[in-house]
Amino acid sequence: MDNISPAHEASCSTGPAESTATGHTSAELSATDLETQQFNTVCEILRRNNNDPARLIPILQQIQKEYRYLPEEVLTFIATPLRLRPAQVFGVATFYSHFALKPHGKYTIRLCDGTACHVRRSTGILNALYERLNVDEERKTTSDQLFTVETVSCLGACGLAPVMLVNEKVYGQVTPEKALEIVEEIIVKEKQA
Repeated sequence: MDNISPAHEASCSTGPAESTATGHTSAELSATDLETQQFNTVCEILRRNNNDPARLIPILQQIQKEYRYLPEEVLTFIATPLRLRPAQVFGVATFYSHFALKPHGKYTIRLCDGTACHVRRSTGILNALYERLNVDEERKTTSDQLFTVETVSCLGACGLAPVMLVNEKVYGQVTPEKALEIVEEIIVKEKQA
């Protein structure tokens, strides 16, 4: 992981006739340049952040917002324009629990399993979600990538225990029935969209 792959040495190009790192115009695209074109959104994120390695965390946040996770090939790709080793990028991405290295659903359900929530039977809520969404502790994301179910140590809302977070919306005093009702409302909303 420490070596920069030649396949990721190309810089992000901005126009059809712009010269690439290999000296070719984009009309004469090499395999490396074609790979670069697949990352137009990533290149735009890097440009907005001035390819500044000090902005690695906000860059990763923006990439995750776009892809709903941090694809390995994107992490490797961004190392070069940021003048970082891929291992440094992966180190940051794996250090912070906010970052996901596996695909996440459109809706991330985080169920608190801290002490206050656990004693108020959050495991019953988790089991109901697992059963309804056909996921488990190993396979946390639904096959349609609509939902990801995770447990967290604490959401900081102990007075509302048990607590469930769906994306950024907090639900307090959740029961298994209420959790399933929330999921069903989301499913109906998505079908209407």
